[in-house]
Amino acid sequence: MSQISQILFIVWRESVEALLVIGILHAWLNNRDSGMRKGLPWLWLGVGAGLIAAIGLGAALTGLTNILCGDTQDYFQTAMLLVACVLIVQMVLWMRQHSRDLKQNIEASLSDTWRSANFWGIAVLAALAVAREGSEMVIFLYGLGFGRLAYVDTMQWLAVLIGLALAFLTFYLLQLGRRIFSWRVFFNITEVMLLFLGAGLFETSVDKLIDKEIIPTGIDIVWDISHILDDSSSVGSLVATLTGYRAHVALTNLIAYALFWLVVWILLRQTRQRQP
Repeated sequence: MSQISQILFIVWRESVEALLVIGILHAWLNNRDSGMRKGLPWLWLGVGAGLIAAIGLGAALTGLTNILCGDTQDYFQTAMLLVACVLIVQMVLWMRQHSRDLKQNIEASLSDTWRSANFWGIAVLAALAVAREGSEMVIFLYGLGFGRLAYVDTMQWLAVLIGLALAFLTFYLLQLGRRIFSWRVFFNITEVMLLFLGAGLFETSVDKLIDKEIIPTGIDIVWDISHILDDSSSVGSLVATLTGYRAHVALTNLIAYALFWLVVWILLRQTRQRQP
């Protein structure tokens, strides 16, 4: 159940970001004169190209997994977990830097495209936006175990569909309720959730490295609070996968968790200092 909730959250959050960019592009083209509306087919061409690129990456990862075997496959999956963790942190930092002027930057690019009548620019801009979010989604989902064995069960597909449906609903509600709650509030809340998810992925990768005896545990059990919340229970497992929580934690896990948040704190502080 915890994996399903992670899949749902990732699909929802990444889809909302992609819809935000597509929505800005569509609104700008649709609100201009009839000449700019000719760019709408190019917008959808770019969206389609971005989706194909993301699907291609997913197929490549699945195919590579089928080729690898034994320890090599475990190492590759651990590496993908770490890549997903880094991408989550990078995405949060990027949104922190660009969320304020994202709309203005996109519209400035569109204005240049309008003046040069270069509709290919619209297609490329849409394709890059969708491919970026789609590729991140693919890597995150692969890190969570989606499609690793060239098989996706019904519950995983259902989580993807629900995540997509919630993304469209969220985008629609945010458009309606801009005076009540802003995109900034939405992204601030989900950024915190994403960082905790990144911490959970990082802890899972550390667990795998410990299992392979690549890194030592230090002290096997620093504390044991399984009597309060057991991470093998349904609720505890959900909390563990979404936050990196461990009921009985090894010293290495504790150090890794603290190191993750220290690095995140330093990066966020540097981002704030760079902002005007």
